[in-house]
Amino acid sequence: MVTLASALENAAERVPERTALVFGDLRQTYAELDATVNRVASVLAEAGLGAGERCAVMGVNTPGFVYALFATAKLGAIFVPVNPRSAPPEVAHILRDSGARVLVVDPALVQVATAATGQLDADAPALLCLGAADGHPDLLAEAVGRSAERAPSTVTERDDAMILYTSGTTGFAKGVLMDHHRLVWTGVTIPIGTIGMTEGASLVHVAPLYHSGEMTMMLIPGVLVGATHVILSHFDAATVLDTMERERTTIFFGVPTMYQMLLAEYLKRPRDLSAWRSSIYGAAPMPPEVAARLQETFAGVRLFSCYGPTEAGPSGFFSSPLEAVRRPEVTGYRAFPLMRVRVVDAAGKDVAPGEVGEVLLAGETVMKGYWRNPAATEEAFLDGWLRTGDLARLDPDGAMTIVDRLKDMIISGGRNIYCVEVENAVASHPSVADCAVVGRPDPVYGETVAACVTLAGGQALTLDELRAHCAELIADYKLPRELIFGPVPRNPSGKILKRVLREGMTTSTPQESRPKPR
Repeated sequence: MVTLASALENAAERVPERTALVFGDLRQTYAELDATVNRVASVLAEAGLGAGERCAVMGVNTPGFVYALFATAKLGAIFVPVNPRSAPPEVAHILRDSGARVLVVDPALVQVATAATGQLDADAPALLCLGAADGHPDLLAEAVGRSAERAPSTVTERDDAMILYTSGTTGFAKGVLMDHHRLVWTGVTIPIGTIGMTEGASLVHVAPLYHSGEMTMMLIPGVLVGATHVILSHFDAATVLDTMERERTTIFFGVPTMYQMLLAEYLKRPRDLSAWRSSIYGAAPMPPEVAARLQETFAGVRLFSCYGPTEAGPSGFFSSPLEAVRRPEVTGYRAFPLMRVRVVDAAGKDVAPGEVGEVLLAGETVMKGYWRNPAATEEAFLDGWLRTGDLARLDPDGAMTIVDRLKDMIISGGRNIYCVEVENAVASHPSVADCAVVGRPDPVYGETVAACVTLAGGQALTLDELRAHCAELIADYKLPRELIFGPVPRNPSGKILKRVLREGMTTSTPQESRPKPR
């Protein structure tokens, strides 16, 4: 039986002097980390956090986030990470929905936290800070001087461990409930069983720790193998590369945009990254030209493409390094160990090669369900398989390529248009730095294609020029009919916020091209 708490305790007993955390000038061994977590757990227990209670934590990447995670696990409580960029109503929704007993926040977020708790109808959670803040207890200061002894625990791997709120790209977020078993197996199947995270690995954490990808694919499995965790508070390409060189880090996880920035910075000033062994990317497609340049520049690095929704751990399917470089447009070729994957039509029947269908997943890492939402849980499963809501094209060789969200597919004149196909064509234009495509209501065709484009520095682009470029790559009925310039809204994991984009486009003045009759 392995839980998050026992994983840390095992590492502290097995490799007590190995460096566990690096953050600025702070360097902590596993023995020191375990002792600190025990002290933090004592303070949380005193604040009213007990087995089965929820502890919400809203903070950027700091050691305090790690302490709070494992201290919550030691108490048998449920960890609820909160996006630190959330607005008060969004935080209030999570606190209300989860019924959090304790809220732990960075000092800089106290104002947001107090505004959120002020919107609650019931008793507000106890508010603790990861540092000094006027009028609020400092969790870390309170922990100093406490006993470092481990409290007796009866936590099992089937006990609830975490509620991961979905990004809310289509509305209010739902809480994905995970127990210790599911979280541990996510680490075993992806980074340990597939990517090659081994004893003594060194990981750089720059993607948000509160996000399921960074937490369950890097932090938790890293503790399982006794890895060194190098934490950066935010992404800056130069700082990341300098840190990777200095700390000799071996594994990096990020979204494709991060890799593009790292590549550009490295080409300006190379570093010694000879310790770098593996990389994982997901959440968005990797542009083929970027994948090719990454492979050419970092020849010794194994590049994995991974797909998996929060509801699955996030686990699903992947491409090996050779496959990811040879066909970067493909999302994945095979399921992770202990996972199964299907691509089905609207009737739930497996599609034939060449067809598009919804991705279904089943396996050890799939969620228990949505927290206190049985109706949504029932809707999320089909005969025991998790419905992802993602549409994928199944190739004859077994490759699966995500082409759209089921709810985002554009139907124009009775024809299905997959946004990702159009986005790939638009993104290949040399004047385009970023883009997103959505459907806009059309009185004749039902919907028409609208493209939101962020231009590369100093570039210009017209709708006719973009359509001429895309006409070489996609069918004419898929071509953008409207072109809007502006930043593409994304969540911290890199996913496009289509709902936000649609809302913003209602006030924009687009260039427009009416479709020809067909």
